[in-house]
Amino acid sequence: MPIGNDFQHAAYSRSDPGERVSYPEFEQGAPPDSLAWQDAMAQLGGGLVKAGVRAVVFMHGTFLGTDLFGVQRLDEAGGLRRGYSRGIPGVDALLALMREDSNGFGKLPGGQTAPFRDDEQTKKLIDDHAKDAGNFSTVYVEQFKKAINRNVSRPIACTRYLWSSEHHHLGRALAALQLISKLRTISAELTLGAGDRVLVQAHGQAGMVLALVSNLLATGESSGRKTCLQTLKSYFEQTSATPDATARLDTIEQLASLLPAGKVLNGASLDVVTFGTPVRYGWDPSGLGKLLHIMNHRPMRMDGKRWLAKTELPQITMEMPIAWGGDYVQQLAVAGSDAVPTSPEAQAANKALWELLEPYDGFERWLECARKSVRCPNDDTCLLVDYKDSTGSTNARDHLYGHAAYTRLYTLLFNTTEIVGRLYAP
Repeated sequence: MPIGNDFQHAAYSRSDPGERVSYPEFEQGAPPDSLAWQDAMAQLGGGLVKAGVRAVVFMHGTFLGTDLFGVQRLDEAGGLRRGYSRGIPGVDALLALMREDSNGFGKLPGGQTAPFRDDEQTKKLIDDHAKDAGNFSTVYVEQFKKAINRNVSRPIACTRYLWSSEHHHLGRALAALQLISKLRTISAELTLGAGDRVLVQAHGQAGMVLALVSNLLATGESSGRKTCLQTLKSYFEQTSATPDATARLDTIEQLASLLPAGKVLNGASLDVVTFGTPVRYGWDPSGLGKLLHIMNHRPMRMDGKRWLAKTELPQITMEMPIAWGGDYVQQLAVAGSDAVPTSPEAQAANKALWELLEPYDGFERWLECARKSVRCPNDDTCLLVDYKDSTGSTNARDHLYGHAAYTRLYTLLFNTTEIVGRLYAP
């Protein structure tokens, strides 16, 4: 998207991304935490320090207790009850694989659901039940931190951030505000300034939160930003009885003056890497330093368009249960899908944000977007990587339909090598 994107939606372009896309070969390398692995990671840590990276934030949600594919919107507001799916072979079977109650992901003990809080108790609960599937676990972050800081004089701060995992426009917009507040805190604690960098690695829909952040951080005046902040302000005013509402109203007032002037991070740059983020919101490059997208992708098409996913119906319903074609969450959680907020106030605010952020709605429009088979966003470099995670297992918890591979411990060295080489090579 261009500078001055102002919250425009990404385009679903099937054209060849050209030089923006690469197809690196996945290599696991040395076993995690072995001496050779530690040596390689330590060398990469030196590259991060040399580039000015002072902090790395691992941002993720969870598939447990959430409508990850966003089928609620398709079922309740998208027209399925009016029969739009009739006559399309395989659609009913596809939706069964996507629905929260039949996708095989399961729930957390006690039925805990989104919104989740970013606290140690919740993160431990998710670690215990999701393990390293689509989850930047404590073990993953701690091993990264220990390895990259082994030979550096000034350690890089590393932290894990669990966003609420509310998979709708309002939830992602609220998460964007919370993330900006967290980044401001990191900036203050580390006394960051010009020449310093914060790197956020975002898994799945957390990447969409970062897309909103890029539009909020864009310098200069922005009508979209005013609309977004005013919508959130009105929502908090209507829900003032909730514990967080007053504090969040204060945050909006502070950001309304800081954002246009570009003073949120005190001159430090925000770099972003997304893993398996659906193509949806547009990005504004002026709000970021560097940007990289990584997708789990296996070229299976017979037309030579290796940059597109394969989504033909009804074949996809046979390939998806073993993650044959790569990341199906990234393919299918596109425009028109979403969870549905529970309260009337949240639904009204979500509708207002939908009018700003997404010109698509309804089952037919979702199906149209999904059939575009677009892997690469419109912005910056995209890596299409076969993570070789299709083992033949039909247990969705083993692969999350291709969405789990990025956060496995055995991928950490590969991911870090690509990030440092693509973003910070001298």
